[in-house]
Amino acid sequence: MPAITASMVAELRAKTDAPMMECKKALTEADGDLARAEEILRVKLGNKAGKAASRITAEGVIAAAISGSTGAMIEINCETDFVSKNDSFLAFANAAARLVAEANPADVAALSALAYAQDGFGPTLEDVRKGLIGKIGENMSIRRFQRYASGAQLAHYLHGTRIGVVVEFEGSEVAAKDVAMHVAAMKPAALSSAEVPAELVEKERKIAAEKAAESGKPAEIVAKMVEGSVQKYLKEVSLLDQVFVKAADGKQTVAAYLKGASTTVKAFTLYVVGEGIEKKQDDFAAEVAAQVAAAKGA
Repeated sequence: MPAITASMVAELRAKTDAPMMECKKALTEADGDLARAEEILRVKLGNKAGKAASRITAEGVIAAAISGSTGAMIEINCETDFVSKNDSFLAFANAAARLVAEANPADVAALSALAYAQDGFGPTLEDVRKGLIGKIGENMSIRRFQRYASGAQLAHYLHGTRIGVVVEFEGSEVAAKDVAMHVAAMKPAALSSAEVPAELVEKERKIAAEKAAESGKPAEIVAKMVEGSVQKYLKEVSLLDQVFVKAADGKQTVAAYLKGASTTVKAFTLYVVGEGIEKKQDDFAAEVAAQVAAAKGA
């Protein structure tokens, strides 16, 4: 079995908020497999172990450019939070969003080849990116973008520069903006239960089955417990089934709110900076030891 290091325990704890010893036990049981250890903690500790799973693991910004029924949202990454506030970096991100909306590039490579000049760098967006890397002294990259031109109305919401949402809708712009803010806060996985990705449903079913099996109840009861857990999960992660964050009674669903506003949401996109990116963890103790060793050898 691979050795369970302190950095592995720290990484699992950062993802789950679980106690350190529980993280170590889970990693041991999972033979060092981080994803499996996270599932084990979900089984043992319930939803508390998943609360921090979406924590930001890389730096950067989300930028959007919306004009009528055409628009774009983009994620640009950098190494530190400090650079994510740099004026030149922010100008680059906003310009990239506008280029996506206006030029409809097929992918990041095509976007990077588009004409753009900034801070004395150019003539392409890629040349500006490379120039800013040299000027600022930190790596930066274009991670992903989404363009909208289906003819539907568009509403968007940016929570600072860390979270971005674009909603395609028909009806009330006020209602659509409210829903965009809801998406930023509640982070649904899909528009409806039927659209939740199959891999997410199966993962939740597996976790629910393991939790139910530990109850010691008869198989038919366990099966009902599993199905109940899955259905509850689907309601929690489906936009239309979620309780609207502004619901006065604390019960009104997003679907009910939209119906009352004579509005239909056709689709939405949610970007969270660094979502799914493993951030480099600096081992301070190892760094100091290396510097000491280097000094002795000098």
